[in-house]
Amino acid sequence: MSNEILVIGATGKTGKRVAKRLEARGLAVRYGTRRSAIPFDWENPETWRASLAGIKSAYVAYSPDLAVPSAHGVIAAFVKAAEEAGLHRVVMLSERNEARAQACEQLIKDSSLEWTILQPSWFMQNFSEGGFLESVLAGEVSAPDSGAKEPWVDLEDVADVAIAALLEEGHAGQVYEITGADLLTWDEAVAEIAAVTGQDITYKTITPKEFEATLIAAGFPNSDAEFVAELVAQILDGKNASTSDGLQRSLGHEPRSFRQFAEAANAAGCWP
Repeated sequence: MSNEILVIGATGKTGKRVAKRLEARGLAVRYGTRRSAIPFDWENPETWRASLAGIKSAYVAYSPDLAVPSAHGVIAAFVKAAEEAGLHRVVMLSERNEARAQACEQLIKDSSLEWTILQPSWFMQNFSEGGFLESVLAGEVSAPDSGAKEPWVDLEDVADVAIAALLEEGHAGQVYEITGADLLTWDEAVAEIAAVTGQDITYKTITPKEFEATLIAAGFPNSDAEFVAELVAQILDGKNASTSDGLQRSLGHEPRSFRQFAEAANAAGCWP
């Protein structure tokens, strides 16, 4: 039996942080990616058996997104494969207040697996290593937001909760809504980055159709751009304009602030 921990999506924003933390503790990590020694491909179920073989604990981040309509069928098949392979503990990355993602969560909850589900809010790191990095560097950020405040979360906090759920007892059967302590509008968040970097960075709200056009200009296929623009607009419609205590319940300390994130990202050279 392997003593490895499977990290599906180990090169993604959360997965790479989880893998790094596990390895820093001297634990063996099986990278669940298409290019790994033992490949894992969500689009190719034939790869799942080898990736799961001998594994007792796994961190699962589904790509492209649990809100994609086809995700439900894929997760249902994965849960069956995981049960057959003898997987015991699973920590699943999900989303706050997204009905299709939570339908996928239910498949995990209804399984024989010991599960913990993470529901983070909008990632602060979307500004430093995600889809809005280029906009920050260009000096103008735009998104189809509602004007509501967001409880932006630092991915370092999300990864810390994932590690606790993977390695410690007491987290089974928990759904952790993980948010930051700060409720900031997009304009306020961008202003924080501008203040830390000393750069002139502005923000403007655009329509979902305008956002879709920017995605197409960036190289997204038309159908993908339409889906992403609609999804982002739904996420930013104000339903998540509240903080939650998932981090405090799971780890017993307060979340990192947006200013702490911005200062760390700037010191790391994310915004040269």
